[in-house]
Amino acid sequence: MRRFLGIRWLTIGLIMLGAMVNFLSRQTLSVAAPTVIANLHITTEQYGWITAAFQGTIMLQPVVGYIIDVLGVKTGFALFAFAWSAICMAHGFATNWQILAGLRGLLGFAEGAFSPGGLKVVAEWFPAKERGLAGGLYNIGPSIGSMLAPPLVAWAILSYSWQEAFVIVGIISMAWVALWVFFYHPVEKHPALSAEERHHIIAGQESFLQDEARKPPVLSILKRRNFWGIALPRFLTDPTWGMLSFWVPLYLTTVRGFDLKQIALYAWLPFLAADLGCLFGPAVVLFLEKRGLDLINARRGAFTLGAFMMIGVAFTGVVRDPLVAVALISLAGFAHQTLSVTMITMATDLFPRNEVGTVAGMAGTCANLGILISSLLIGGLVDTIGYTPFFAALAALDLMAAVVAWTVIRKPAS
Repeated sequence: MRRFLGIRWLTIGLIMLGAMVNFLSRQTLSVAAPTVIANLHITTEQYGWITAAFQGTIMLQPVVGYIIDVLGVKTGFALFAFAWSAICMAHGFATNWQILAGLRGLLGFAEGAFSPGGLKVVAEWFPAKERGLAGGLYNIGPSIGSMLAPPLVAWAILSYSWQEAFVIVGIISMAWVALWVFFYHPVEKHPALSAEERHHIIAGQESFLQDEARKPPVLSILKRRNFWGIALPRFLTDPTWGMLSFWVPLYLTTVRGFDLKQIALYAWLPFLAADLGCLFGPAVVLFLEKRGLDLINARRGAFTLGAFMMIGVAFTGVVRDPLVAVALISLAGFAHQTLSVTMITMATDLFPRNEVGTVAGMAGTCANLGILISSLLIGGLVDTIGYTPFFAALAALDLMAAVVAWTVIRKPAS
């Protein structure tokens, strides 16, 4: 019990809060989209380009990850978190879709810090046997932030305006920056970390992951099959998260007839399910490990289970009952996070700590390229062919990703 309640778990709680405000700020536009589109006279295609601007710049995660690896996670994360908080507030001053797209682009670059920064904290603060749970816990943050966005943003719009909704969320995010700067310290310098817990952390990490002697070799990483074994599945599966993050409120409004109050009531449910998936994925990994599978195969097994669960999501567009559609979209959140958290965490199992931020950023680029392409396709085609083919495609892409995970990734030598 003493170990479980150690400083490392408080640290992962802090990074989970950071992930929460990160996704709360990026989800604000998604919830406000029906109102913003009506007020600024934005077309569906233009909204597709607005979401694509965010995805285009968040693909620069390798740059963000490299900066975090060089500056250190405390300074790097503080820098980018301050930036995304200020940019979120600036959204409230947009007067047309071009300005909004520009601000989304800036926000995407700053918010690219979430994945490499969070994974670097997991890699530095946790022994191998705890990294899956730690990764699952910090990945609850995005789902909580996305879950809080519908009621919070809807309340702000109904009580004030859509412009003030962005300002309120930006202020909340800025408060976390202060918490981060004040409370976060690296393992080697944390004033409250006991010698026993420090030894528990360091002794439980694989020796090949502790190489801190050199800067991340970017070109070398690109030549390793294990990088592509992580990056390609993320490219194939992250369009599901893009659908949940950017298009579901608009889908519920335009296809299922929901108003803003109904969005507030139901649009958070997929993200609650995603929270449960963040815990379910690591639990499946532990279950499989206890039955004889090694860590890498156990992670691939959990990933595959999540991919098979996505099959049900293919029927979202054809069910008649709007609440059944919400339930299937919620299944998408649960299944996606079940597989996503296992693949994201695998970077900490396959690469040294000095490379984790860069690897996470580069894999994040591939993931966001998948979201970028899917967002442009949805924006350009949804008015013609509807959402049904896109829901079916999400299931097929996840099954393809499971095949890649089993065929491309190779277990490292201990």
